[in-house]
Amino acid sequence: MRILAIDTALPAVSACVLDHDAAAPIAAESVEMERGHAEALLPLIRRVMAKVDGGFASLDRIAVTVGPGSFTGIRIGLAAGQAIALACKAEIVGVSTLAALAAPLIIDPFDGVVAAAIDARHDKVYIAAFGP
Repeated sequence: MRILAIDTALPAVSACVLDHDAAAPIAAESVEMERGHAEALLPLIRRVMAKVDGGFASLDRIAVTVGPGSFTGIRIGLAAGQAIALACKAEIVGVSTLAALAAPLIIDPFDGVVAAAIDARHDKVYIAAFGP
């Protein structure tokens, strides 16, 4: 299964293509930015997909972060993800931003707890803990 992962929930625009048979991502790019996600996302995805054999037609699933995070950023990522999924006839799934941050640290065998946190502004924090 080949997955295009999109994240626009935080102060960056990121895209990555993963294949379940590969040990590392096929292609990935991330650009830090507070604003301008809408203008940056599709050109970034185009650059990432240019490095993928088979291009968009090879995608089986589109994964998009659904928050917590910037409301506008989340809408931009979901709209782009939905459009790409429709065009490619691929499945689309939402992924918690906190789960996406913790995922690289939760590798089998995993025995413990990993916590992911992001600034929620106004002296607040979004946090989630993940265990086996």
